[in-house]
Amino acid sequence: MALVQPLSPEHDAETKELAEFFNETLGFCPNSVLTMQHRPAISKAFINLNKAVMANEGRVSSALKRMIAWVSSNATGCRYCQAHAIRAAERYGAKQEQLDNIWEYRTHSAFSTAEKAALDFALAASQVPNTVNADIENRLHQHWNDGEIVEMMGVISLFGYLNRWNDSMGTTIEDGAIESAEKYLGEVGWQKGKHDGSKY
Repeated sequence: MALVQPLSPEHDAETKELAEFFNETLGFCPNSVLTMQHRPAISKAFINLNKAVMANEGRVSSALKRMIAWVSSNATGCRYCQAHAIRAAERYGAKQEQLDNIWEYRTHSAFSTAEKAALDFALAASQVPNTVNADIENRLHQHWNDGEIVEMMGVISLFGYLNRWNDSMGTTIEDGAIESAEKYLGEVGWQKGKHDGSKY
C-alpha cells in the first residue's frame, strides 16, 4: 500500500489544468502528482518544472530525454519511474529497436555514439556515489554543447526527485505504465515490486 494515498484529479483545479500535460506524455495523470496534491504548491511547481525540463529544445529530443530518464531510474532501482519513462519514450517516438534493447544501449547498434555518451552520463550522474568523471565529460563535449548538457542534467535531476518520491511513497503504478513496462522490460526482470498497490 502506498505510504500516502493519491487524491482525486478534481482535488485542485490549477493542478488539474496543468496536469493535462501528462495526458500527452503518458495518457493519464500519474499517481505521484495526485499524491503531491496534498500540498498543491508542490504539485503545481513540480508540473511546471517537469514541463520546462522535458520540453524539446532541439537535438536532445523528447525521446532521448525519456531514455535518459529510464537509465537514471534504472540506476536508482525505481520501478515506477522505469515504467513511466519507457512508456513516455514510446509515446514520444523512440525507435522500436531502441525500446526493445534499452537494457543493452552501451553495445547495441540502435544507439548512436552521441546517444550512448548521453545515456552513460545519465547512469554515472544517478549513481551514489556519483561517478561522472573526465572520460564522460570528454565524450559528452565531443557530441553535445553546454546547453544540451544542461538539458540532460535537468532530466537526470528531475528523475532523481521522482525516484526518491515514488520509491519512498510506494506509489501505486497505473495500468498503462504496467503495460509498457511489461512489454519492453518484463523479459529482463521488471516487476511492480512495492508499487503494486497492495503492500508497502
